[in-house]
This record gives sequence, structure tokens and C-alpha cells, in this order.
Amino acid sequence: MAKIKQTGQVQKYESEFLELFKELAYSRSSWQVWKDLVTVMACSISNAADRTPDKFKRREEQYDQAIKNLGGMEIPVQIFCTVVKALEENPDQDFLGRLYMALNLGSHWHGQFFTPYHISEFMAETLINGDCKVEIADKGYLSVCDPCVGAGTMLIAAANVIKKAGVNYQKDVLFVGQDIDKVVAMMAYIQLSLLGCPGYIIVGNSLTDMPDGHVLFPQGTEQHEIWMMPMFVTDIWEKRRQMALFKGLLDM
Repeated sequence: MAKIKQTGQVQKYESEFLELFKELAYSRSSWQVWKDLVTVMACSISNAADRTPDKFKRREEQYDQAIKNLGGMEIPVQIFCTVVKALEENPDQDFLGRLYMALNLGSHWHGQFFTPYHISEFMAETLINGDCKVEIADKGYLSVCDPCVGAGTMLIAAANVIKKAGVNYQKDVLFVGQDIDKVVAMMAYIQLSLLGCPGYIIVGNSLTDMPDGHVLFPQGTEQHEIWMMPMFVTDIWEKRRQMALFKGLLDM
């Protein structure tokens, strides 16, 4: 198992997560265990929200294989519960991203280095102000995109700053992220879904394969895999899609 880098006291839920993680990584690489855990959590959320037949079947198969690799459901379920509790207690954090870097998975395997959350928060506070309410009043909703989403730290910080500005992001803000690395993209999907953010995560190369079309109608292709967050399939966003279609017909 990779050596854990600690720069201070490990928080309660981080410690709980890491202890459970060690039990799974005693005979397999930390990277493979992490990949399987993220797959289990992401597929569990996706198949409860997105019942598109081809996606559902494919993600059920991925879930089954990952559970088999992990040796059963007991510990993965405990780890998922730990992630849920951590984000419920403190939504103002990049829980999975911090653990990913602490386990040295990003720098060792992919040369990745995630933006620390306090920097993401500072950037969000700098960019987001009262104008967001003006755009929501004019357009009906605000969209926020991160083309190199990583574990979602920028979008998480944006959600928290928008909330502090008095905007209900679950109702009025659309979050879109994209990353070429499927594992970290699923990490963003898990965290943003658990925080109740509406939107979706795209797995694909943002430099060469940005998706086309309207932001409310994400379309998966051979180059893009779409993971829709549960809040994006609620009635309020479905009504916005219907209104966009209606407006499109009127504009023809």
C-alpha cells in the first residue's frame, strides 16, 4: 500500500476511510483498490438516477466486477457511508481529492496535482458575486463549467460560495465538469452528487473533444461518457429542458 503523506492531524472521517482502505489494499495495489471503490460508489449513484438502458446495463456490469475485485460489499459500503457522513458534516471540502493526494495516487500514477480546496474557494469568491443573481433572473439559471474537473474541487467551492451568496444552487445552478481521467471524473461525480448539485460530468479530452449542443441536453458519444447527477433528472430541470425545446421551436 502507498505510504500516506500527512501534514497535520488526520480528520475523523479521513482516518476512518483510511483504516477501511488498508483492509482492502493489503494484497492489491492502492490504485486498483481506489479505482474499484470509486467505480462502486459512482455506479451506485448513477443507476439509482439514470435508467437509460445501455448506461444502466454497462454500469451494473462495472459495479459487479468492482465488487468482485474488492471481495464483497461489506467494506465498500462502510467506506461509502464514511464519504456520505464526511460531506454531510462539512460540505465545504474536497474529501476524496484530499485522500487521493494523501495516498500519493495522483502524483505517482498520472502526474496529477489537485488544486487545494482553500485556493479553489478563494478563486470562487473572486469570480462569483452578486452578478450571478442577475444572470439567473435573466436566463433562468446559472451554469458553471470546469473543463479539467479533477475530483471536483472548483465546482464544490463554487457551490458553497453560491450558497453563501443566497442562491439555491440545487434549483438555480447547473454544474458541468469534464476530465480525461475516468477515475477522477467519477470522484467529482460522487462528491457533487452527494452535495445535491444538478448537472453532469463528462469523461473525455477537453482540448480535443468538447461536446456540442445545448448545455441542458448532454449527449454521449464514442469520445464522451456522460454521468448525470441525480438532481439533474428532477422535475425542475426537466421543465427547463422542455422550455428550451419550446423556445427552440419558436425561434425556427
